[in-house]
Amino acid sequence: MAWLFLILAGLCEIAWAIGLKYTDGFSRLSPTIGTVAAMAASIGLLGLALKSLPVGTAYAVWTGIGTVGAAVFGIYLFNEPATLVRLGCIGLILSGIIGLKITS
Repeated sequence: MAWLFLILAGLCEIAWAIGLKYTDGFSRLSPTIGTVAAMAASIGLLGLALKSLPVGTAYAVWTGIGTVGAAVFGIYLFNEPATLVRLGCIGLILSGIIGLKITS
């Protein structure tokens, strides 16, 4: 169950990272409310996951999911560059997340 909480926390991490772009510096109410809610959910779910997962592993996986997801959605939604080097680095982060899951 802890891994499910951690994955959901990572998805909320992606949501708030992308949501920040839509808040326009917290000047738009609806995206700001959604972003703050995603932040709270992300931290809350991470806290639940930490009841039984090692903090180093959980934090690395949580930030890794957020990093990879924000980068991928940034490419898709905001036309950020998708260079071979950038995609390769995203792949390295993803392989680290998988490695942490396998060894935990």
